Amino acid sequence: MGVQDRITTTLSTKGQVILPKAIREQKHWAAGTKLIVEETDEGVLLKAAPVFAATDIESVFGSLRSTKPALSIDEMDVVISEEAKRRARD
Repeated sequence: MGVQDRITTTLSTKGQVILPKAIREQKHWAAGTKLIVEETDEGVLLKAAPVFAATDIESVFGSLRSTKPALSIDEMDVVISEEAKRRARD
C-alpha cells in the first residue's frame, strides 16, 4: 500500500479504533473476534487470537477413552479395507 492508498481511522475518547469494513472482510473478522495486540518497532500489530489454546499430542493423547474393547491388528485391517472400498465408490 502506498502513502496515498492508506486507510485512516480515529481513536475514540474510550480508546476504541474502528477497523474499516474492507479490512474486516478481508481478514474474516466478525463482531466479537478476539484479537491479539502486539507492539512492534513500526507500530501496533493486530492478529486474530487462536480459537483453541495451543497444545501438543502428549497432553491430549488418550484423553478420549473408548467404551469398546480394543481391536486386534487383523480387525483394524478389515475396517480400514472396508473404509477404503467405501471411499473408492464415492
